[in-house]
Amino acid sequence: MRNPSDSVTFLSPGDRLPDPSQAREDGLVAVGGDLSVERLLEAYQSGLFPWSVDPITWWSPDPRGVLPVGAVHVSRSLARTLRRAPYTVSFDQKFSAVIRACAEVPRSGASSTWISPQLLQAYEQLAQAGHAHSVECWQEGRLVGGVYGVCVGGFFAGESMFHHADDASKVALVHLDRHLARRGFTLLDCQMVTSVTRSLGATEIPRAEYLGRLARAVSQPSRW
Repeated sequence: MRNPSDSVTFLSPGDRLPDPSQAREDGLVAVGGDLSVERLLEAYQSGLFPWSVDPITWWSPDPRGVLPVGAVHVSRSLARTLRRAPYTVSFDQKFSAVIRACAEVPRSGASSTWISPQLLQAYEQLAQAGHAHSVECWQEGRLVGGVYGVCVGGFFAGESMFHHADDASKVALVHLDRHLARRGFTLLDCQMVTSVTRSLGATEIPRAEYLGRLARAVSQPSRW
């Protein structure tokens, strides 16, 4: 039901997620529901994503951060790393290891990560269903960096990345971007622009523009 005092929808079991245009100023749209594969797919196709549990919260920030498919910015130092090729890169080999490594990275200014055990399990189930993917960077047989996200049609939502060696997460992201470009993806979502994603070419677009691009991207056949 709708709570007019704070403009947030409180979800009962079986309720559909509300339209992102009903978001509060801070981007919060709804509270409650579940983290099933079906619910997560509904959320991403609607322009929402979960950001916490206990309670589960659903968000749609305005503006929205996106990266240019096939044109992620490569700095001179990152270009040198790519030429040296110090890492072996793989796709979908160790999704659980990647998300668990991401879960160990604290949020800026916080002592913990947003990836709670419940969210971790939910995204692992999404990966098992073929809707979440990872890119891994290896050095001498050790996982040293990676990125993971959610894929629907020609849309990819980058969720989180980590590194234990110089530029390893950025190398993973560049390889992801090149893969998406080859496969004809049209939208690479990074939710919000940070100093790291800005250095890689992330920009902000209005929610309305994002939702239009999202609708076109998710209507495409599976691209992965």
